[in-house]
Amino acid sequence: MSLLAVAGLAVHYGDLIGAADVSLTVAAGEIVALLGANGAGKTTTLNAIAGLVPPAGGQILWQGEDIAGRPAHHIVARGIALSPEGWRLFTRQSVEANLRLGATRLAVRAELPGRFARVYALFPRLAERRRQSAGTLSGGERQMLALGRALMSAPRLLLLDEPSLGLGPAVVDQVFAALLTLRTEGLTLLIAEQSAELALELADRAYVLQTGRTVLEGRAGDLLQNPEVRRAYLGG
Repeated sequence: MSLLAVAGLAVHYGDLIGAADVSLTVAAGEIVALLGANGAGKTTTLNAIAGLVPPAGGQILWQGEDIAGRPAHHIVARGIALSPEGWRLFTRQSVEANLRLGATRLAVRAELPGRFARVYALFPRLAERRRQSAGTLSGGERQMLALGRALMSAPRLLLLDEPSLGLGPAVVDQVFAALLTLRTEGLTLLIAEQSAELALELADRAYVLQTGRTVLEGRAGDLLQNPEVRRAYLGG
């Protein structure tokens, strides 16, 4: 059984359709990528899984339980965390305060030092800047902080929305190296990424969305060689 299974997901924003028919599965320990142009439904799909927008139809099964329409705090408590596009940090709060906000209400106080230690080991720059306000960080550091905040809930599935957006190549390499480290630790990842090449080099499998629908799926290596994917996303 898949850890996560989305079937026929539909999301409406008034008269606008954010997702019309999205289906995907994610197995434990996998890295799965969501590809598609702006407006294809990638962010909407992640937000629906995370409980930030209500589905108009379809199923979101987490370990066999339908969590579609459940509130975000319920989803986090079940073991799913989102690192959103644009970071959504509390810029006047310190790095450490932002991280602490990522810990769920169910977290035992004794667990928090270990969670901080894990994030700081993964992103030493955050440890160096733990007392600084988040608003003083660079773009790359803010992405690290958004990732670290999501990890503070000790998720089994990490959702990432555009983790490379606006970052320089060196920082992107650092962030993606951290994602590979998380994968070796057993974390499952579902990534919506603007750079198809980056995503396909990292992922095991991928889904392509168009106008809110899943139109293509396959192993990442196969999609890298797919002429349709290369023309649309890789400039080939």
